[in-house]
Amino acid sequence: MELSPVTQFNPADNAMAFRSALGSFTTGVTVITTLTDEGPMGITANSFASVSLDPPLVLWSASHESHRYEHFARAPRFVIHVLAADQRDIAAGFTRSKTAFEGLNWVPNHAGVPVIQGALAVFECNFEAAHPAGDHDIIIGHVTRAHHGDGKPLVFHGGYFGGFDAPN
Repeated sequence: MELSPVTQFNPADNAMAFRSALGSFTTGVTVITTLTDEGPMGITANSFASVSLDPPLVLWSASHESHRYEHFARAPRFVIHVLAADQRDIAAGFTRSKTAFEGLNWVPNHAGVPVIQGALAVFECNFEAAHPAGDHDIIIGHVTRAHHGDGKPLVFHGGYFGGFDAPN
């Protein structure tokens, strides 16, 4: 089979080309928050998906290379925020710092986990399971509470944040 006009490569031999190919898939942008012994903490992730409606389960992936991995890999409770297009600075803040809460509008939920206001959707989760998968763990959360609003999502494509305009 001939693929055109793309570059063919073996992902095992060319990690950068593999990463670039993955960047061709547009994703939503999330910030996951948790409460640690060090205080509230957050991390930006684009690896979010639904798993099950019954029971309500979602997943995201945590990199073993992240300095925040230990805080999130087995966090008993966490909150996943699907960010709105106007929340690019929040996503960028948590890519740089695990404690980028200064100046953010957030409130603690019933378990003390930060809930960032203004997100398109919020999924409050209890840890369900973690599955090793290469250089990441797939973290599954059991959703105990969810809420959502209207608006345009923040998206990530080709290494850049952007927006999505729905057709009229």
